[in-house]
Amino acid sequence: MTTQAAESVPDREPLSDPHTTAGKIADLERRRHEAVHAGSEQAVAKQHDRGKLTARERIELLCDPGSFTEFDELARHRATDFGIEANRPYGDGVVTGYGTVDGRPVCVFSQDFTVFGGSLGEVYGEKIVKIMDHALKTGCPVIGINDGGGARIQEGVVALGLFAEIFYRNVMASGVIPQISLIMGPCAGGAVYSPAITDFVLMVEGTSHMFITGPDVIKTVTGEDVTFEDLGGAQAHGTKSGVAHYQASGEQDCIDFARDLLSYLPSNNLEDPPRHPADGLDGLDGLDAAGDEVSDLDAELDTLIPDSPNQPYDMHEVIGHVLDDGEFLEIHAGFAPNILVGFGRVDGSPVGVVANQPMHFAGCLDIDASEKAARFVRTCDAFSIPILTFVDVPGFLPGVSQEWRGIIRRGAKLIYAYAEATVPKVTVITRKAYGGAYDVMGSKHLGGDVNLAWPTAQIAVMGAQGAVNILYRREIAAAEDPDALRARLITEYEDTLANPYIAAERGYVDAVIRPAETRLAVTRALRALRTKRQTLPPKKHGNIPL
Repeated sequence: MTTQAAESVPDREPLSDPHTTAGKIADLERRRHEAVHAGSEQAVAKQHDRGKLTARERIELLCDPGSFTEFDELARHRATDFGIEANRPYGDGVVTGYGTVDGRPVCVFSQDFTVFGGSLGEVYGEKIVKIMDHALKTGCPVIGINDGGGARIQEGVVALGLFAEIFYRNVMASGVIPQISLIMGPCAGGAVYSPAITDFVLMVEGTSHMFITGPDVIKTVTGEDVTFEDLGGAQAHGTKSGVAHYQASGEQDCIDFARDLLSYLPSNNLEDPPRHPADGLDGLDGLDAAGDEVSDLDAELDTLIPDSPNQPYDMHEVIGHVLDDGEFLEIHAGFAPNILVGFGRVDGSPVGVVANQPMHFAGCLDIDASEKAARFVRTCDAFSIPILTFVDVPGFLPGVSQEWRGIIRRGAKLIYAYAEATVPKVTVITRKAYGGAYDVMGSKHLGGDVNLAWPTAQIAVMGAQGAVNILYRREIAAAEDPDALRARLITEYEDTLANPYIAAERGYVDAVIRPAETRLAVTRALRALRTKRQTLPPKKHGNIPL
């Protein structure tokens, strides 16, 4: 019995004869107890004092009550160097198994910081590899709860090898089964790359940290002073790097968000996303009498767009009016806020929403927004989730920094993502759709299935003021009243080009609709597209501009 386990084992009656059935059962129960209490009471207390739950407590919160079945509870490491052979706790520092979330199967691994600091060794890695293989074979999501100190130094290259085995399976599972990583403690060095490959990374404010090299190494190499939180905390990765898709206020919030995410995702790429009955709609036979009418709530959209094209409005208002019950599970909310991405439901079925946000940078696309949206579009396409796009974009953000950091290459990722996606794509242009940004945001030319525009839409090469300044530069300079002439020419330009009707005449938008009709039009479009089938030309894979 290990020292750690011995501290937690309660006083018991002496074991029965180990050669009898009763004795063997008693021995099994002893081993099980040691496995469940592998971390010492002191280590568990420290974990709780830090505001963190134990590995098993987290699984209990994630999975439906009584549904979790553990794999390899009695596994122990085989290492012998540096005295580690004297301490061989059952479980080896990670809890793995399968259970259900809202009745749907999931596979889970949860790293145990109270055993070897959650560090990964050979057996620990083998346990994770086994549960990932099980998830791939059975076609269910895998949830990884990360709280560990990286590779176990005593096991050397063997630990590194198992990290790579996990990375390999992350890649093989990508686009096949949903993978969600919950960072609930330290995740450093090579350990960060497994979560980075997964579909969603959730972090907890104040207690979770991710970085390749820690503050001490950075101080030694570059001379920079930085705290753990500033370097790799939830705020840093949620707003600066974009590594984290959600910043949770606590562990319960993090787990609740993971459960919500799963409710929008299919179990695997061969299944349809889970459908929920929608209130007021009769499901598959078209809208009922109530749903076929524009409601007072719908009519609020008719007054949303300001008369001035320079005045912003909150795109969340549009999204909330179209999605069932106004429920929008936003992803990456703190990163690149000039574009919104997240999940909702229309007519009870999941959709992925991509929307420019005029409240930030006037809705311009920049490097971060392009990559954020491109990754989300590809995630939706991988799991057969229709993409609903709301467009109000004046163009790509200008600037030397943007050009030198690769806005051409990175903006091309969004083009690639939309063009490659074969799921139903519905696009609504609410106001500005200028220049190349019009093309990029789910346009008909990139494979949009149903493209709609409000009468407030302005579809043109550029805004009226910029266009007039270029087209009539000499006339304005020579005019007695340049401001008056400019104003008149701007009005003429807007009346002639900055509207949705030229695009409608050419079929680039399928209909111009009242804003109040958006929910109805989107619902009908998505219903019509349920039977969409599209295949890409045969190829090994495309070459996205990474």
